[in-house]
Amino acid sequence: MQPLAAKQFALQVVQRLREAGFESLWAGGCVRDMLLGREPNDYDVATAATPEQVREVFGRRRTLAIGAAFGVITVLGSKQQGQIEVATFRCDAEYSDGRRPDSVSFSTAEEDAQRRDFTINGLFYDPLAEQVIDYVAGQADLQAGVIRAIRDPFERIAEDKLRMLRAVRFAATFDFQLEAQTRAAICQQAGALQVVSAERIAAEMQRMLVHPQRCRAMELLRDCQLLVEVLPEAKRFDEQPSTWSETRDVLERLASPCFPVVFAALIRLLVKAGDGAAARTIGKRWKLSNDDLKLTAFLIAHVAEIRTADQVAWPQLQRILIHDNIQDLMALAEAVAGTCEDPPAGLERCREKLELPQQKLNPPLLLDGNDLRQLIQPGPVFKEILTAVRDAQLEGQLTSQSEALDYVRVLLSQHPEQGTQV
Repeated sequence: MQPLAAKQFALQVVQRLREAGFESLWAGGCVRDMLLGREPNDYDVATAATPEQVREVFGRRRTLAIGAAFGVITVLGSKQQGQIEVATFRCDAEYSDGRRPDSVSFSTAEEDAQRRDFTINGLFYDPLAEQVIDYVAGQADLQAGVIRAIRDPFERIAEDKLRMLRAVRFAATFDFQLEAQTRAAICQQAGALQVVSAERIAAEMQRMLVHPQRCRAMELLRDCQLLVEVLPEAKRFDEQPSTWSETRDVLERLASPCFPVVFAALIRLLVKAGDGAAARTIGKRWKLSNDDLKLTAFLIAHVAEIRTADQVAWPQLQRILIHDNIQDLMALAEAVAGTCEDPPAGLERCREKLELPQQKLNPPLLLDGNDLRQLIQPGPVFKEILTAVRDAQLEGQLTSQSEALDYVRVLLSQHPEQGTQV
């Protein structure tokens, strides 16, 4: 999707709906971002047309009705244009499950604005007249840098508990303040966050953690008693303030990290040192992807070894340095080392070794599992022998396959019960 093409497409969608006789406006986040001088990531359109009427205007081949039950139709553009959600102006019924409205009824633009979450997200924009339409004083809050719930904040939060995390994310990423009553409503209902699905919680947390303002987001989550709801282990930050101080410093030192790196930084002092399994357990609670789980566990398991690499045997260190995600591990280790004022020798050794040609850093195996199976049947010492051969190779003791085979014979002589075909 190209930003200019997406904007033009959003304008065309409004024009088509207007030509068909339906009031239509840009709505929500795209209006907020425009007024903040930011390029919107996407555009949403709100309209008086019903979902069926929207499909009639754009045709069924160019529309998706996945969200039709909530008055939302997706209009498909080209690859450059992307797609746009067109939502009918609506009022929401009660949110009995604290997550989504029980039903919706179609309404006017003003009523639609009143059912939205925060004033800065309740703005409309007429792209034809180039005019902001503001029923909720959202422009004033944008100028003042305030996140304020529309109407009664206690009701807005009670309707959808995820709004607590969204309020914190907006306050942190825009460097705004939480309005006092909105903050009070969040603190009062923090314990109810558990009704929100792990996937929705994790999505909000990921957006906060990879943002440069991640530390402010985490501070706000702590202040509003939300962090312990999404991460119960974070109680340790309150019990041992030094752990939070160190964690905060590490988070600040990370530059443009991927999510597993910053997630590992957040939980590093909340699990036993090197306990990748515990990191996986926390990640599974958030229902992270398998790739994120594996990388987080790898980072937690080996960050200490990188920091003290000058004291780690080369074969052990080499296996870490050839990992596909070694640069992520180095980024985390450097952030931790800087915070803890580690001696430089460990990281310096890693940087030096990573400069080696690939042939030296990761030389081809002299003997692999298939080779060893030609000699012995897999058994209790199979992996032990493979590891011993590779260690000896990396330490320069073995330089050819014939030397490796001789070494296997020596090792097997110490395990006569294993038997051999040599």
